[in-house]
Amino acid sequence: MILRPYQNNSIEALRNGFRENHIRQILCAATGAGKSVIALSMIEAAQLKNSRVLFICERRILVEQFSAHLDTLKLEHGVLMASHWRFRPQYPIQVASAQTLEKMESLPKFDIIFIDEAHAAMRKSVIDMFARFPTTRVIGLTATPFSPKLSPHFTNVVNVITMRELVDDGHLVPFRVFAAKEIDTDGLKTAFDGEFEREGMETRARQITGDVVSDYIRLSTEIYGELRKGIVFTSGIAHGTDLAQKFNEAGVNAVQISSNDDDEYKAEVLKDFKRADSEIKLVLSSEILERGFDQSDIDFVILAKAIKKSFSKYVQMIGRGARPHPGKRFCVIQDHGSNWLRHLSNWESLYSEGVHELSSDPDKKDKKEPTPKEREAAKCHKCGAIWPGNSDTCAHCGATRIRQNNVTVVPGEMKELTSAKADKYSSEYKEKFYQGMIGLFRSQGKNEGRAFFLYKEKFGIEPTWKKQAVEPSIEVANYVRSRNIAYAKSMKRKAA
Repeated sequence: MILRPYQNNSIEALRNGFRENHIRQILCAATGAGKSVIALSMIEAAQLKNSRVLFICERRILVEQFSAHLDTLKLEHGVLMASHWRFRPQYPIQVASAQTLEKMESLPKFDIIFIDEAHAAMRKSVIDMFARFPTTRVIGLTATPFSPKLSPHFTNVVNVITMRELVDDGHLVPFRVFAAKEIDTDGLKTAFDGEFEREGMETRARQITGDVVSDYIRLSTEIYGELRKGIVFTSGIAHGTDLAQKFNEAGVNAVQISSNDDDEYKAEVLKDFKRADSEIKLVLSSEILERGFDQSDIDFVILAKAIKKSFSKYVQMIGRGARPHPGKRFCVIQDHGSNWLRHLSNWESLYSEGVHELSSDPDKKDKKEPTPKEREAAKCHKCGAIWPGNSDTCAHCGATRIRQNNVTVVPGEMKELTSAKADKYSSEYKEKFYQGMIGLFRSQGKNEGRAFFLYKEKFGIEPTWKKQAVEPSIEVANYVRSRNIAYAKSMKRKAA
């Protein structure tokens, strides 16, 4: 296999981790960065050493997908499902689902285990397996290592390249985000997991079904001159049924797949959708497409739901459109749930800085709901695009930002969203961040003057705060660490 430099670097970093006695490690890379390719290369190398390998998929439907990848490399393997035509337990390479492991009374010993979508695959069977084989090397693959179930079992995270770097290098495409007609979440109850209660969310989401359809048709026509392929994340099965019907009535071929459908039907729909000449324009699902769906010709991701708390869920959803494809310059995110603004702080950190330690904060901490004023200030007053953070010119229509408090917009008009560094953070936050960096550098005996330049890099303006030291937050420490890593990489590239 011919690997990209960062993929080779990931493998070397994992090997170094094992040398440092990290038995279980997380490989973190953005959706589309090629985590499966890295795993396949390591499996190929393990086969040459006659090592036994187990690859665990989070869902059964993904077992066939990875098995096909192994076939491409002509790697003989078995599938640990008693009724599967490929049940060959004697083979050194095995693929299994986490659900299958729960039904197995015993499991043969392996030399190395890979866990795909590790943030979602930490079922009891997997955790029990760790207890039975405490010295077996394990690599968990994920773009979002924020599950609280990861840190108790994994001791190292490898993330050698950020999403920003992947976009800059052309390995992923950027997003263009539009805030469409928003679901009214005011007064909605929350469920035990911190998300909006499903039944209430579905009811509210169905109130804007017509807007979701018309916004897609209008936006796709404006940008591409035609309807382009996309996936739609719905608020539930009933909502998806309603949306699919309205799309088809408007002349858009849309198909829903759900947990009510058997695996064969879902596989047939997705196989048809992947064809370049497919007549299906949109596939709708509440959660099925959230993980493991890797089709590259997706120009649209429609979020017809509000994701209140889970940053992982949000990243996984929009990441479905990040893969490059011939002629594809960007992916459009049509957001009906204010998700971009709600998760913006965590997103900018992940996008630009990556992940350097296992923490569940992005998923556990409540997100501040954007106010009506914040929602309007983030959008282009003319076309609705989210403003670029370093420009007052709209990337979509070319309008100039009006920097005043009384901006008015036509209700329901589509808005494109971007970052806005200078406006996004409160004065209190920026002051504590600056003084936290000073505190960190003083505690390390380093030149605290560097805080000035790092502050300017992060916020786009020079600090004006008093130069006093406060206890640095985890976010401050992570940011400084990420900048140190980026600097070290740049020096290595220059040396090369």
